[in-house]
Parts: sequence; structure tokens; C-alpha cells
Amino acid sequence: TPAKRNYEMLEFDRFVKAHALPFKMNPRFPINSLYLMRGAVAAQQLACFALYVDTVMAAMWEDSKNMGEAKIVRQVLDSAGLDSAALLALADDPDVKAELMANTEAAAKRGAFGVPTFFVGEEMFWGKERLGQVEAALTKS
Repeated sequence: TPAKRNYEMLEFDRFVKAHALPFKMNPRFPINSLYLMRGAVAAQQLACFALYVDTVMAAMWEDSKNMGEAKIVRQVLDSAGLDSAALLALADDPDVKAELMANTEAAAKRGAFGVPTFFVGEEMFWGKERLGQVEAALTKS
């Protein structure tokens, strides 16, 4: 309902302000993120996953880049010092596509249905509002 969506945006804005996050809503959202997700699998294989994720997220949610456009993705990755040619070539590899599919199916089998989803052992936590519960579960003796 509109009231629920409006409240969720209010809560989202509160979260961003409370944590001083440099977030702004990208006017191009939603985009087809399949290419970026395959890139994440490729980045894991090329040992640059953390930088890849930081770069892609900042471009999408801080700089409002059109991360659904391959040319922009290449520019963003290269400007961060990542090898866009290697990453994007690997992202098109059938094995990377199969790994992303397997990862997605495994997450769905565990009960994941959206982002962010966190697992601590077998326990699932969904949503940014659960970060305190995730922290408690991780520090539990």
C-alpha cells in the first residue's frame, strides 16, 4: 500500500541519517543487476571481490551512475583500478553463470528471498533492521 511504502522510505531515510551514509536514491533504479551479480562472482574468482562490491555499490548508491549500462560499468571499474576487461569477460563465462545460478538456488533453498539476507549458522536474518540481531548472534558464546 502507499502508506506502507511511504513508511518504509521514512525508515530508510532514518537509517541513512543515523549512520551518516552517503546514500542517495538512484533515479535509474531498478536496473537489471544480473550483469553486476555475474561480475561479483568473477571478482571472487579474481580475488578483488571487496573492491568490486565497494566500487559498484558506491557508483550505484552514492554517485547515481547507470550501472545497468555496460559502458558505464566498464568506466566505473577501470576508474577504481579494477581490470574491467578481465572481470567482464569472466562474467560472460558459462561457468560463472552456472556458479551464480547455483549460489542463487542455494540461497533460496535456505529461505532467502531478498536483500539483505544474513545467515549466522542456520539462523536467517533479513533486512537492515536486523543488523543488531546479527551482531548479537555473531558474538553469542
